Amino acid sequence: MDAERPLQIVGTINPFCALLAERAGFRAIYLSGAGVANATLGLPDLGVISPNDVVAEAAKITAATSLPLLVDCDAGWGSELTIQRVIRDLCRVGVAGVHIEDQISTKRCGHRPGKRLVDREEMGARISAAVQARTDPSFLIMARTDAYGVTGLEDALERSQYYISVGADAIFAEAMTDIAEYKTFTQSLQVPVLANMTEFGKTPLFDREQLHNAGVAIVLYPLSAFRAMNAAATNVYSTIREQGSQRAVLSSMQTRDELYQILGYYEQESNLNSVQSDE
Repeated sequence: MDAERPLQIVGTINPFCALLAERAGFRAIYLSGAGVANATLGLPDLGVISPNDVVAEAAKITAATSLPLLVDCDAGWGSELTIQRVIRDLCRVGVAGVHIEDQISTKRCGHRPGKRLVDREEMGARISAAVQARTDPSFLIMARTDAYGVTGLEDALERSQYYISVGADAIFAEAMTDIAEYKTFTQSLQVPVLANMTEFGKTPLFDREQLHNAGVAIVLYPLSAFRAMNAAATNVYSTIREQGSQRAVLSSMQTRDELYQILGYYEQESNLNSVQSDE
């Protein structure tokens, strides 16, 4: 955040996506709970993933890149003891920070109706537990509030102030609809504020300059590449099935050489050949 304001963070659902994001010049990346549910388990984002699912996927990504990884911890998966265990595990595998939300454990997507909130004290206990468990003082504990779409802007702000008072390092204001209200948030709070620019949701897709002018410190694009990948894969599958060949979609594919360049395949193959020659 010191090097880039607002800091653009893109969703990476697997290690290869993390390498692509790094190659594109991003300074930080994100693992979405919805991404884990959808891409890893083939399930909807309805509170179905476990802490072990998230830790396992995060560990794969941090092993592939040194970019700071922000991880979605949903509503914390239970008691404060569970939250503390998850935070310790995520610190151990090299994650840079998390966000925890103030929905009930059987959560909904932040841009869907039917969301229900816990009281602010219960959410405060989640944040306090996370703060106490981190083993690295630079590990970011972000509080996400879904109150804007449930109880309104004023309650969202009051909750955010409370979450900061119990240790939150940053605030994730979910599903806001007005750029002026982002400015109200950033001017009212003394910590960085994240804006979620997810597609096809409640929030208009404000650009980086608009968000900068509103004082937003972090801009998140949680599943943009994943949605594009899904559309591309659907097109390829349909074409092969209908035309009996992939020739018509070759131009839209990453080439073998491009893949190998990103993976460092040629260098590793050369090293392998040198070792085999020495033997």
